[in-house]
This record gives sequence, C-alpha cells and structure tokens, in this order.
Amino acid sequence: MYQYFIKIVPTTYTKVNGETLYTNQYSVTKHSKSTGSVLGDTGLPGVFFSYELSPMMVKYTESQRSFMHFLTGVCAIVGGIFTVASLVDSFIYHSSKVIAKKIELGKAS
Repeated sequence: MYQYFIKIVPTTYTKVNGETLYTNQYSVTKHSKSTGSVLGDTGLPGVFFSYELSPMMVKYTESQRSFMHFLTGVCAIVGGIFTVASLVDSFIYHSSKVIAKKIELGKAS
C-alpha cells in the first residue's frame, strides 16, 4: 500500500519592480507498507493520494537595503574580527608568560 500526502501552500512573490507572481509551493510525503497477512498488517492494497490545501498564504517581498545598512553590517564584521583577534592574542600572550615562568622555575631548582 502506498500513501502520498500532498500539501499545497499558496504563495505570492513580489519583486522590487512591483511585479507580482502568484504560485504554489508543494510538499510530498510518501508512506508505504506491506499488506501481507503474515505480519498481521491489514489494509487495502493500492495507491492513495491525500491533498491538503493550506488556509494560509506565504508572501515573499523583495526589497533593497540602503547603503547605510550595508555599511553597518561591514562595521559589525570588522569589529567581530578585531574582538576575536584580541582574544586569541591575549590567550597566546598569557600562555607564553605562564610557560616562561615554569621554565624559569625549572632552571632555578
């Protein structure tokens, strides 16, 4: 027995220039099982389709972001790089100090 569950979601795409496209999104789930009497499974052999129409619509709208939004994103990336680099530098500096101190204590004994 094969069962197909098909879900249809109405979708609207609106481009930057104002052009609108009305379409649908589809998703399919397949389920199959044996209807043999050996395992005790029962059911009618065949192929079954179950449609579900979504009551909600998905709406995608394209929009352009300003140059200031782009500049803010670049500044955030650069700031994050500097933060990570300073953490790595601090870790290396303190680790080298600890290792140097241990080496110095080892020679003094």
